[in-house]
Amino acid sequence: MPMLYFVFLLVAIALVFDFFNGFHDAANSVATVVTTRVLSPLQAVLWAAFFNFVAAFLFGTGVAQTISNKLIDPKAVDVYVICGGLIGAIVWDIITWLMALPTSSSHAIISGYAGAAIAKAGWSSILIKGWIPVIVFLIISPVIGMILGWGIMTGLSWLTRHSNRDKTEKRFRHLQLLSAGLYSLGHGTNDAQKTMGIIVALLAAAGHEQWGKATHNGFQGLAGKHEIAWWIILSCHAAMALGTMAGGWRIVKTIGSRITPHLRPLGGFSAEMAAATTIGFATIAKVPISTTHAIGGAVLGVGATRGPHAVRWIWGEKIVVAWIVTFPGAALIGAAGYALAHFAIQPFIH
Repeated sequence: MPMLYFVFLLVAIALVFDFFNGFHDAANSVATVVTTRVLSPLQAVLWAAFFNFVAAFLFGTGVAQTISNKLIDPKAVDVYVICGGLIGAIVWDIITWLMALPTSSSHAIISGYAGAAIAKAGWSSILIKGWIPVIVFLIISPVIGMILGWGIMTGLSWLTRHSNRDKTEKRFRHLQLLSAGLYSLGHGTNDAQKTMGIIVALLAAAGHEQWGKATHNGFQGLAGKHEIAWWIILSCHAAMALGTMAGGWRIVKTIGSRITPHLRPLGGFSAEMAAATTIGFATIAKVPISTTHAIGGAVLGVGATRGPHAVRWIWGEKIVVAWIVTFPGAALIGAAGYALAHFAIQPFIH
């Protein structure tokens, strides 16, 4: 097989991962709005998918640049490392989806990528400086989401304490359309950029770096320039939007009702606004955050306003464990994927 065909195949596989990312993380985008019955499941995924795609035109590509050249030494990256990283991320997403665990597709792709790079070039291929913000946000993003969720819910509950409950619920049912849209906007821009970064790294490794660069010095968005070619940006956002529309309902129940039962529109609005704020902050900082961390922490914070008994902490513990094992799990599969690509595929590439 000519190398160019293999590169095209890997771009397609990257878009399949992006589809799985949207499919796997659809629960994050729609769980609260479905659980509060503001929208039907079909309406919710269409709403989320629309904002996933619109995000392509509003934000820069700083997160993608972080993925492509600040985590792994570019000298250690070749097409087989990219192939192994994609295999690691996709297989891990499928495994955790089957287990109905809302793990992070974001951490799956960077872990699979790192595992493949280590299998090829050893630990020296890891750029420690670039990983520091990723690890920091691994720890603080659910905490920020929880604090913001608790704070917004507490503040809104105090402001509406003398209001008629039915009127308040109706008002926040409408407002939750806004908060769900903002959350999906943040989810779209941060998560789609991870696949963009992988495709850019692939093109650079294959000697076609110019195909991944924007023309005319890029386009200025709300959070920076689009320095990546439009065909990459639009295809990644489209794949994620299609994945979101496909669903991922096994995980909706975990996020939407098992963490904190009886979530209502006021709580759903608070959780989505808290998560959207957390993701927006990370995107501006050019850090590939886990949207799962953000919404999971926010829902925990909202539930905690009703007292510790209102939160099923065992589910929080299970999700945290799943988050932790994602790094070694996806990395090991990524390393195995690299070995498979290097020994089984490379001999047929010319």
